[in-house]
Amino acid sequence: MRSIWNGAISFGLVSIPIKLVNATENHTVSFRQIHTEDGGRIRYRKVCELEDREVSSAEIGKGWEDADGSIIPITEEDLSHLPIPTAKTIEIVAFVPAERIDPLQMDAAYYLQAGGAPAAKPYTLLREALKRSNKVAIAKYALRGRERLGMLRVVGDAIAMHGLLWPDEVRAPEGVAPDASVTVRDKELDLADALMDTLGEVDLDDLHDEYREAVEELVAAKAAGEEPPEVPAPPSGGKVLDLMAALESSVRAAKESRGEEPAKDKDEEAEVRSLPRRKQSSRATPKQTDTKKSTSAGTQPRKAAAKSTSATKRTTAKKTAAKKTTAKQATAKKTTAKKTTARKRTA
Repeated sequence: MRSIWNGAISFGLVSIPIKLVNATENHTVSFRQIHTEDGGRIRYRKVCELEDREVSSAEIGKGWEDADGSIIPITEEDLSHLPIPTAKTIEIVAFVPAERIDPLQMDAAYYLQAGGAPAAKPYTLLREALKRSNKVAIAKYALRGRERLGMLRVVGDAIAMHGLLWPDEVRAPEGVAPDASVTVRDKELDLADALMDTLGEVDLDDLHDEYREAVEELVAAKAAGEEPPEVPAPPSGGKVLDLMAALESSVRAAKESRGEEPAKDKDEEAEVRSLPRRKQSSRATPKQTDTKKSTSAGTQPRKAAAKSTSATKRTTAKKTAAKKTTAKQATAKKTTAKKTTARKRTA
């Protein structure tokens, strides 16, 4: 790997020659600007506004723009004489626990490569000391015309350095959090925890830039005169449910993707949307009245049927009583007639 800076690590009275190497590389898809009518490249040329002509890199220097707009020329020789002790040195100033470093301060990352055989022993000493202490080193260094802050830590068998922003370069999160007062219920937190547990961990090596791959496929297809690949349509939203239903559906979907639960209908999937506020409507009263009417209407036939049944029972009872009375009267008449006949015979 090509070094971008040569210097030394200052570790007390110990000096470790090192080379600074980029630890990351950019895979972002880059495009060129073209003239849409004929496909010609659009280029930026460096032109002196006083002479109105293009100038070469050798003719370009640095200048500081003053408050009144005037330019004060600054040469590389001027900068080289500045009293910066870290001009060619990564000066370690402290050792602190890694959790003391705010991730918001993290900037570019570099590898520190030992500069030749004489640097092997002190380089290894610093690396092993960092390992055993479970701490990181805070250092100051100069790069690209400015003094910077860095954090040294062990990565494998190498020492890496993360550029850090100065504390006053990190903005406070003012006005970022919601202003409205929101109450989160324990059940909602339980579902969120369940979703986190279900999603589990991921191997970062399995993650990749899908957008870059899609752009590369698009370019390859157009270069071959083929139709660009079709992009799958995003899944349509399901029912409008509240946060609880969305969390529950998310847990089910996560488990389903891991084969822990059978698939369910798409209609049961949910998305988080704000529920509309309930409005007082004049239709509520007629609905209630209609319900009462329908209830009363449903009750009246039952009452009528009950009355009819009662009337039938009463009529039947009267007829039975009348028959019994008639039978008794007939029996009494027969008895009286027998008694009269017997008296006549006796006489």
